[in-house]
Amino acid sequence: MDHPPDQPIRVVFALLDGSLVLDWAGPAEALRIANQFLRERGQPERFVVEFAGPSPTTVSSVGVQLCGLSPLPAQWDGPAWVVLVGQPGRVIDVTSDAARQLIHWLRGQRFAAGRLELLTICAGSLLAAHAGVLTGRRATTHHHHLQELRETDARCDVVANRVFVLDPPIYSSAGVTTGIDLVLHRIGEVCGAPLAAQVAQTMVVAQRRGPHDPELSPFLAYRNHLHAALHRVQDAVSEMPQHDWNVPRMAEVAHTSPRHLTRLFVEHAGVAPLAYLRRLRLASAQLALQAGASVTRAAELSGFGSDTQLRRAWRQFGLDGSPSAASSAARPQSA
Repeated sequence: MDHPPDQPIRVVFALLDGSLVLDWAGPAEALRIANQFLRERGQPERFVVEFAGPSPTTVSSVGVQLCGLSPLPAQWDGPAWVVLVGQPGRVIDVTSDAARQLIHWLRGQRFAAGRLELLTICAGSLLAAHAGVLTGRRATTHHHHLQELRETDARCDVVANRVFVLDPPIYSSAGVTTGIDLVLHRIGEVCGAPLAAQVAQTMVVAQRRGPHDPELSPFLAYRNHLHAALHRVQDAVSEMPQHDWNVPRMAEVAHTSPRHLTRLFVEHAGVAPLAYLRRLRLASAQLALQAGASVTRAAELSGFGSDTQLRRAWRQFGLDGSPSAASSAARPQSA
């Protein structure tokens, strides 16, 4: 059955003894911060995080004992993500009773996009491979385990040198901090790129990396600084780029003068306020075009006064093609 689009997503981190703390703590914090921002906006939380395993008690990679883990879920009542994390060592040992129980449980899951999805972090992909979940799928893992993954499931298309790989309903990352990158990407898909950028900035993740290249998200560009008032302005503009912004209105958010705000932008962000605004509006327009909006509608949604302004910004920032071509490419072609 289909679920309401705003129904909370149950995120279950499945843990074994030795689970790498950074693999689960960083992504879990990203989800917590996303919920926090949603609450502050007066919106419902989107993520319900829990930790589960074959045993109610486990010992982490750094020796901290974790108690009160939930049993591995027997059923799903709504959209959910299962998150598998890595363990120390050059080879992942799946001979323990707990590992066998987890792999047996994974074999019984029916992963489907938008319903039950799997996220693997670091060598968590090896657990999925032993369960046969990655057969016929593209996936990545930590570079130390790439060959092990190939040998575990010869029918998995193992992708090297990638931060993360998207093959819905399977999402895999290379490990440790890339798990944060993957979860930020998923937060962006669920809650929007501006909120994901806010989460990244709060975590001081200066550059959100993507599935192909370590490119800087347009919503994170010019934010590699620690000036609180300037971040406040950038947060406000990111959340509502279509608002009737100008430098005085931005200065009101920062509680400073327009002249001083311009000085702050240039000194700390390396860009003028209105140029920053145009870049964000252009990024918003790109998202609308990719979703199939017309050029006129994309311009309206992103705050450009006209198609002409959108096309001018497109050329100014050197984007390939044109808004019309981007909109046409996103629309389904008739037979």
